[in-house]
Amino acid sequence: MVAMPTDAPNLPPVLRPESPPRRSLTELAAHVGGRIVGAATDVTVTGITLATADLRPGEAFVAIQGAVRHGAEFAAQAAATGAAAIVTDTRGAELAADAGLPIVVVDDPRARLGELSAWVYGTGREDRLPLLFGTTGTNGKTSVSHLIEGILGQLGVVTGLSSTAERHIAGDVIVSRLTTPEASEFHALLALMRERGVDAVAVEVSAQALTRHRVDGVVFDVAGFTNLTHDHLDDYRDMAEYFEAKLPLFLADRARRGVVCLDSDAGAQIVARAEIPVTTIITPAIAETPAATADWTVEIVEERQDGTEFRLVGPGGRQLTTTVPVIGRHMAANAGLAIVMLLEGGYAWDELVRVLDGHRIDAHLPGRTQRVSGDRGPAVYVDFGHSPDAFEKTLAAVRRVTPGTVVMVFGADGDRDKTKRHDMGATAVLGSDILIVTDHHPRFEDPDAIRATLLEGARRARPDADIRESSPPEKAIIEAVSLVGEGDAILWAGPGHQDYRDIRGVRTPYSARELARRALRDAGWPVPEPSWAVPYAD
Repeated sequence: MVAMPTDAPNLPPVLRPESPPRRSLTELAAHVGGRIVGAATDVTVTGITLATADLRPGEAFVAIQGAVRHGAEFAAQAAATGAAAIVTDTRGAELAADAGLPIVVVDDPRARLGELSAWVYGTGREDRLPLLFGTTGTNGKTSVSHLIEGILGQLGVVTGLSSTAERHIAGDVIVSRLTTPEASEFHALLALMRERGVDAVAVEVSAQALTRHRVDGVVFDVAGFTNLTHDHLDDYRDMAEYFEAKLPLFLADRARRGVVCLDSDAGAQIVARAEIPVTTIITPAIAETPAATADWTVEIVEERQDGTEFRLVGPGGRQLTTTVPVIGRHMAANAGLAIVMLLEGGYAWDELVRVLDGHRIDAHLPGRTQRVSGDRGPAVYVDFGHSPDAFEKTLAAVRRVTPGTVVMVFGADGDRDKTKRHDMGATAVLGSDILIVTDHHPRFEDPDAIRATLLEGARRARPDADIRESSPPEKAIIEAVSLVGEGDAILWAGPGHQDYRDIRGVRTPYSARELARRALRDAGWPVPEPSWAVPYAD
């Protein structure tokens, strides 16, 4: 089942436990050492949130200083919506004084949000929770999370998932808002999963989630690390600071055990500085230092258009051979990491062998090198990759299973890391035969300027290449399909699973997967029925 909100059709819902807690405001203040302003006797809270738009009657509204305005400026709106109390800082308490609600004053309420949420929902370190698997890294977080969930399903485990693409709760599917939800939403989600009998949860943990306190108050049973490559330098000064943002997931207050991939050299740095027991894994076919020693090795057996077969070899002669249902050696690396994380989480090796050895991993990876074309005609893949490293690995994977021409279609995010755009253009043109630069999420940037930078990077890298510019993307995919035939392939990178484009702050309905299918169909190629809900409409 796919759940969508009824009051905000462009935003997914914020989830709460079905039987909300009732927590004393006085005890909440004492728990975090807060000072109460106003009458708090007999006041209880049934939840906690950062946003008045998500506020439900009886919940505490946490008002923090934003980039432009203080959340406490919306205290009256929170009171009108039914808030039971406000949690804020000293400045916020002054702004909210006339709202008529009791106020808990704490230092840096954003930094305390995880602790507060864990206490309200009973989802802290000492509480009963499902087994938690958290994965961080630049690329592969979403894939590892969905692969963990898929394998758990094959083991018969009731699962939950929180990724860039989706939230899953015991079989229900909800579209995601953020890669990792805000702490208040995350703890509410865990409480709901516990209510519904979820046994294990796979969580995608972004660097921003760690630096912005979104996973505070949570201790993961197993933390996984995929790789570190050029991305997010709009949020972090340099790659060193970006690395430091990832590292905390491997400290003792965040996780109990770790599994670290050594395919990027940053993996060895994580191992050296981790405060928890760590197991290592490497895929020599893609590793920056192929000769590095690891506990587990992923050996590529065969690459096909319908998946990548690999052998996982580990201590004591343990090994299994399985297939990840997407192309790419990097996807085999992601699957190997998922398997070892499950082993470290306590699932028996014999059971993993029983469901995986000689079988395919039964996982759906939305928008991850997702083939949308049929068995006849050109192969068309839609992918979420949006970094130079992701382009390089995915283009190489497409090339290895494509006898003919490879066409690359891509654009870049507006209002995001601009330092990688030249490298995106260069990597794209070096890995393809024909390159089409188009638009993605321009947000508040000029899309013409974004394309110009991408084109400049491509032309510098390969001046003699067939490089084209096509806008909007609806036109670009039609042009791409017109250039290919049997045995050729198109990789459309960027949009992946997303069902909208962000244009000047408005989420415009849009599905690259459906647009690609439509272009193929109009060109006379057979197209299979989609396995996803189609949000795009004329």
